Amino acid sequence: MDEPDWHLWRAFLGVVRAGSLSGAARDLHLTQPTLGRQIAALERSLGLTLFTRATDGLRPTDRALDLVPQAEAMAAAAAALLRRASGDADTMRGRIRLTASTFLGGAVLPDLLTAFHTAHPGVDLELSLSDRTEDLLRRDADLAVRNVAPTQGALVARRIGAAPVRFYAHRAYAARRGLPASVAELGRHSLIGRAVHAARVRPTLGHDLTFAFSCDDDLGLLAALRAGLGIGYCQDGLARRDRDLVPVLPEIVLAEIGIWLVMHEDLRSTRRIRALFGHLAEGLAGYLGEELPA
Repeated sequence: MDEPDWHLWRAFLGVVRAGSLSGAARDLHLTQPTLGRQIAALERSLGLTLFTRATDGLRPTDRALDLVPQAEAMAAAAAALLRRASGDADTMRGRIRLTASTFLGGAVLPDLLTAFHTAHPGVDLELSLSDRTEDLLRRDADLAVRNVAPTQGALVARRIGAAPVRFYAHRAYAARRGLPASVAELGRHSLIGRAVHAARVRPTLGHDLTFAFSCDDDLGLLAALRAGLGIGYCQDGLARRDRDLVPVLPEIVLAEIGIWLVMHEDLRSTRRIRALFGHLAEGLAGYLGEELPA
């Protein structure tokens, strides 16, 4: 048996995690044919069949599943080695990989990361936008901004607070169509939202919503709201930053989205990561209009 290179095991883990070549290729920033060749090379090297095709993608064989824990350990060791090589733990140099939801990462974090990079230009920042919870124990990322509390051990988590979500509209829409004075009048307006959210707000509003514009991405919904397409929902912290957004039925809070900042406990001694953790905690608290406990 030839000893497979690490990049082949990396491809193997990518397919196991994603469940398909196309999904793994996106996660690993590779082309699908390249990833397919790497899986084939690993199977030849090991003399094993690692995946079988299924209607919903690729399914790992029993032998492949036996190999996953050791491959995960290799991935964690490789990530730790890369962090160590990218900069000393006591310096403000090196790379930090941060993961956040598409909305928070695309609409809220850029201003905070710009301020951090201006103060610490020697730190390279990598932001991964995903609504899937990346595994910090596997070292998929160094820091995470999450909307749910972590349940795994060996993680350092800090609850920053909760972001209220209310209806808003662009001033141009309000001038063109006026604004509803009651929930009953919402149905006469063009609404922006996601079908998956309709059931969540029904208990608050007492009826379903019909959306004139839908999008499966929250950043797309925000763009439509800012374009004046209709009335949509938005986090208060973001709406406060946009003078063109006006509240609609402000007494109605549709949801409160929790925000947690999380990192692996092994990284507390790494100066640049500890500094970014503190910077984001303060910045996100400001975004929520809250004060961090001492």
